[in-house]
Amino acid sequence: MQFHPGAKPEFVHRVEARLEQLRTELPPVLPPPPAAITLEIGCGHGHFLTRFAEAHPERFCLGIDILSDRLERANKKRNRAGLTNVRFHKVEAVELLECLPAGITFEEVFLLFPDPWPKKRHHKNRLVRPDFLTSLAARMAPGGRFYFRTDHAGYFADGREVLEQHPRWRIVPSAPWPFEEPTVFQLKAPAYQSLVAVVG
Repeated sequence: MQFHPGAKPEFVHRVEARLEQLRTELPPVLPPPPAAITLEIGCGHGHFLTRFAEAHPERFCLGIDILSDRLERANKKRNRAGLTNVRFHKVEAVELLECLPAGITFEEVFLLFPDPWPKKRHHKNRLVRPDFLTSLAARMAPGGRFYFRTDHAGYFADGREVLEQHPRWRIVPSAPWPFEEPTVFQLKAPAYQSLVAVVG
């Protein structure tokens, strides 16, 4: 992982220790490679991915979030449903890509109603940005798809522009949304926009 030149040594040490721990934690969570899996970034309480995994028993699904209480609720949903093809794990998306075992790729990735980081100085925290999309493309299965949905018009417009200009991604205007299960944020949204992009 690349660090900012001005990063403090204690910060670098903390991140490197966390990455080393993730490299140990992830293999038992995931199917044995080679495997193409479904990923939801920011899975929240697991509403969407639990239902998706239930409807697609042939697919292995991984949901990630950074809040422990959300993951606890997601795991309770999975356990109540008796599902073995979905797992939830506490990890940031960037660090997941850094530590993903060799041979594990993503067939589809869902990013549903992420934090829009509306202030311009915070746009660097958005995931739909060139550097993250480059890293994600490198771990996608051939023809893998990225599904993005948000109720923030500015984030949607900026995200669309980034994907249109990215050499590894192509927006598919006519592609259908593959599975409908409203998230908590979707239920609260008066309106939202969606797009589908395929890795090239």
